[in-house]
Amino acid sequence: MDQQLQQEGYFGEFGGSFVPPELQEVLNYLSEQFYKFRDDPEFKEELRYYLREYVGRENPLTYVERLSKAWGGPKIYLKREDLNHTGAHKINNAIGQILLAKRMGAKRIIAETGAGQHGVATATACAMFNMDCVIYMGAEDTRRQALNVFRMELLGATVVPVHNGQGRLKDAVDAALDDLVRNYKNTFYLLGSAVGPHPFPTMVKHFQAIISEESKLQIMEKEGRLPDAVVACAGGGSNAIGAFAHYIDEPTVRLIGVEPDQAPSLTQGVPSIIHGFKCLVLLDEEGQPKKTYSIAAGLDYPGIGPEHSHLKVTGRAEYATVTNEEVLEAFQELSRTEGIIPALESAHAVAYAKKLASTMSQDQIIIVNLSGRGDKDVEQVYQMLK
Repeated sequence: MDQQLQQEGYFGEFGGSFVPPELQEVLNYLSEQFYKFRDDPEFKEELRYYLREYVGRENPLTYVERLSKAWGGPKIYLKREDLNHTGAHKINNAIGQILLAKRMGAKRIIAETGAGQHGVATATACAMFNMDCVIYMGAEDTRRQALNVFRMELLGATVVPVHNGQGRLKDAVDAALDDLVRNYKNTFYLLGSAVGPHPFPTMVKHFQAIISEESKLQIMEKEGRLPDAVVACAGGGSNAIGAFAHYIDEPTVRLIGVEPDQAPSLTQGVPSIIHGFKCLVLLDEEGQPKKTYSIAAGLDYPGIGPEHSHLKVTGRAEYATVTNEEVLEAFQELSRTEGIIPALESAHAVAYAKKLASTMSQDQIIIVNLSGRGDKDVEQVYQMLK
């Protein structure tokens, strides 16, 4: 990929920055600071320190023997982002961005959240670095993820329910961007997914790439070769781009993103602009972002990260959908078989991996990125199953 285009935030035709001039100035400064500190030895050392001592990395790449046998196909490995502090991959990016915000002199942090895991990770990082924290969350998602709302408030964050639109993730992003436009002089927007105007998708990928950096080394240690496929759920796309990053240039490894069948941005979306960047978007008859739904609040978004859009149209990555029923079955099966309760988001990847396994042989390998743990979802699943 052309380095200059990538530096300007384009992945093929996707990405870019389509924002008001005053906000573009802020993003230009953010981009300049990110590229300045990204490769700075002191910054890298501090990031490594917190990932090790606070987040608990590196986390395991776990061979799930019973599940592999039950599915009767390839060896299944889980990359255990569920074992991170705060229970998901989101903390990787939150720590990276908060260290950048600190160097930029920010005192106030804002963020959006869907399932609440990014909100919890941001609130956690703000508590540790003593920064004011405001989290925007769709009103519907505050109801679905009440436990995470309490966790954020316990950590000292102000949670603002967003009642506009459907009261879901897209609406929370709208509200956070509005806040940034009004308060850009003293506010750092800690965006949680690989979406938004440049440099956000590039930044999030950079901080989440630790997932595939580790899994690639771990699978070589365990198996002496690369996996045949890497599978991850895709909503905005942060855990998936992190899980794919170090395999993109390995053509023998299939990269598979899994979406809800009621929010299939990559399988049915068309090129359009949403939230200041160009990606594949689900549009209604009037050309507006379509109303979406997922039982997993973190996947309920009508767009997708620009690099995922590029990987889709170039054919480097594949994207598939699963149904709510398949997700709930995968949630229960992994819990029963291996004693690991996955997040509903991650259960999408598990559900598709099961279907994929039926097409593969026993000498093949699948890595499933287990993006988070299911504590936050247990009550919701209980109600649905009941």
